Amino acid sequence: MPYILSFLEGIITFISPCLLPMLPIYLSYFAGGGERTSRRTLINVIGFICGFTAVFVAMGALAGTLGRFLSRYQTALNIVTGAVVICFGLYFLGVFHLNFFRGIRGSGLTGTPGFFSSLLFGVIFSVGWTPCVGAFLGSALMLASQQGSMLRGVLMLLLYSLGLGIPFAVSALLIDRLKATFTAIKKHYRVINTVCGCILILLGLLMMSGLLNRILTVLG
Repeated sequence: MPYILSFLEGIITFISPCLLPMLPIYLSYFAGGGERTSRRTLINVIGFICGFTAVFVAMGALAGTLGRFLSRYQTALNIVTGAVVICFGLYFLGVFHLNFFRGIRGSGLTGTPGFFSSLLFGVIFSVGWTPCVGAFLGSALMLASQQGSMLRGVLMLLLYSLGLGIPFAVSALLIDRLKATFTAIKKHYRVINTVCGCILILLGLLMMSGLLNRILTVLG
């Protein structure tokens, strides 16, 4: 169950207001110069996905390892991680605003990409765009830390990366057909943010109370 949550958080990150509007710019960059081809775009997008996945998985390994050492303080860990996730939820609801979460304004995309340059850009994206995707990435890391296992932390962030990466790959193949869908999503960002905020607050409360661990044990 926590793995499913991480995967869903990756998908929601993809449609977040600071990431989805940048998608046409990213895909145009990955397509390279000249006439756009689905094959070239997809190869470069896969390189991009591999780049940010490597960094996110490393973060998951660190979170899981720290969680293992802090497992003796499980109650305190639950309270702290839950409180952090609740703060993310309040941010989505607009209770407070932090410029830290607004991401990088410029795209910084120049040149003609190949697989390895796209992979490098994925690494840069994972670090430079973390403020923008930080709420759900942070939530996934908090969940990973509660698992108390490096392997589980790696797996959770791998699934988070897949949740974020698969829509990128699909969009690379179907970008022209998905324009109407993206437009519809943009029109409902306020509703999306409200739902995301409520989900994060509920998740944070469950984490703080320890109920999440119990629920996941029953479902697992």
